[in-house]
Amino acid sequence: MSSLGTSKGILEIAKFGIYVSVPIVLMYYFANNTKNMHKFMGNRSYVVYPPEALRPPSPEEMREMGLER
Repeated sequence: MSSLGTSKGILEIAKFGIYVSVPIVLMYYFANNTKNMHKFMGNRSYVVYPPEALRPPSPEEMREMGLER
């Protein structure tokens, strides 16, 4: 027998089973029904870019502005 004892050994086996089974069940759920995946992904906006701002002046424009002063 292990040095952990019977009750702790069963608990470790149960935790390991949960850690392994949860990703498998979730992958099975999404892989077999793509509507679930589209419904899950459609509710979230992942990348939202802000509107484009004014661009800074180019180096040539900066030189001209410096020479004018």
